[in-house]
Amino acid sequence: MTRVIHTGDTHIGYQQYHSPERRQDFLDAFERVVSDALDEGVDAVVHAGDLYHDRRPELPDLLGTLAALRRLDDAGIPFLAIVGNHESTRGGQWLDLFERLGLATRLGRDPHVVGDVAFYGLDHVPRSRRDELDYQFDPADAERSVLVAHGLFTPFAHADWETETVLAESNVDFDAVLLGDNHVPDTADLDGTWVTYCGSTERASASERDPRGYNLVEFTPDAVDIRRRTLETRPFAFVEVDLAGDEGIERVRRRVREFDLEDAVVIVELRGEGETVTPAAVESFAVEEGALVARVNDKRDIDDDADLATDVTFADPDDAVRERVREMGLSSAALDVDETVRASKVADSNVRDEVRERVESLLSDDPDAFVAAERESDAEDEDESSEGVEDVAVAEDVETAEDATETAPETTTETDSEGPAEPAASRDSSLGDFA
Repeated sequence: MTRVIHTGDTHIGYQQYHSPERRQDFLDAFERVVSDALDEGVDAVVHAGDLYHDRRPELPDLLGTLAALRRLDDAGIPFLAIVGNHESTRGGQWLDLFERLGLATRLGRDPHVVGDVAFYGLDHVPRSRRDELDYQFDPADAERSVLVAHGLFTPFAHADWETETVLAESNVDFDAVLLGDNHVPDTADLDGTWVTYCGSTERASASERDPRGYNLVEFTPDAVDIRRRTLETRPFAFVEVDLAGDEGIERVRRRVREFDLEDAVVIVELRGEGETVTPAAVESFAVEEGALVARVNDKRDIDDDADLATDVTFADPDDAVRERVREMGLSSAALDVDETVRASKVADSNVRDEVRERVESLLSDDPDAFVAAERESDAEDEDESSEGVEDVAVAEDVETAEDATETAPETTTETDSEGPAEPAASRDSSLGDFA
């Protein structure tokens, strides 16, 4: 019997909400996984990618990771891992350094056998490069074979990578596929092969409401047993307030007081009608009540002509940006570029290459994507001549994309986003051993 912890998407170094405490929380969660591995006496810790939130973690994050890996090494528990999209898609990896220090094993085409299980790895690979993969591995003399991969795989939500294709084209008959990238834990059986996401170890967004954790996987000659284990993480308080027509900030405050806010991240969602409520007033009140940090998501239709208080919050400036973008009548390609540049799932270090790859792909596969959408303000002018609009839209969108690539943060390495379309690479690429 072989027992391993399957974890991933630890995103160490993520300073969520610009909070140093939240940054430490992501490292603390990884350390709890390590502590559980020691307590359980597992045979290995298997990490399915996105160890770090960015390819250039700061020194405290590196030192914390090294300390945790040394604890595993001292206990004789190997750390097996692959590279996720938040870490890099090219060049040397921190994982390679940890391997040279004897603290980790980077999984790839060659099997790494633990007990009676052979582990293989498939780093994150951009969509444009997946046709290059042949999914050929070096066979091993082991009772079980497991593939560890990072990406959005079928049959789960938001999938863009077919697990069925990987299994069908592989020369190894895998008993399980341990996945990272999707922060929602889930498990499925594909014709006798267990496919499972472990989920993230900390809440990387307010949409991740369920408890965080990892998988404890047990391999026996007769079965593969996958069990979910939860982690104790910083509490999130999700406060939903439905405001009636004459209700406002006082109703919000009463509702907020109903929750235990001590050291919690507080997410307040406003619905209904009600009076204008400035986010800054709600956030400052929640902090006064003991919250670590608070954010407001106002789902209501706000009257632009209403008198607003002078309090200003930058809790979620993306909301204002998204609203302005919707009014611009951009083409689907431009919207895609905008989402790539601003999306939290695209690591800063990978924005330039991601934008370039998406524009090149659209130019070759879907030129219509560069046709501008109709602005709401232009709807009344539908009967006017539109000659030449498409050519102008294409030119503007391509210029927008080029500007995005020029202004994106410069870096030499790289989440849940995709990387540069490079030629076949060595082991130090997102292809891992798949060149």
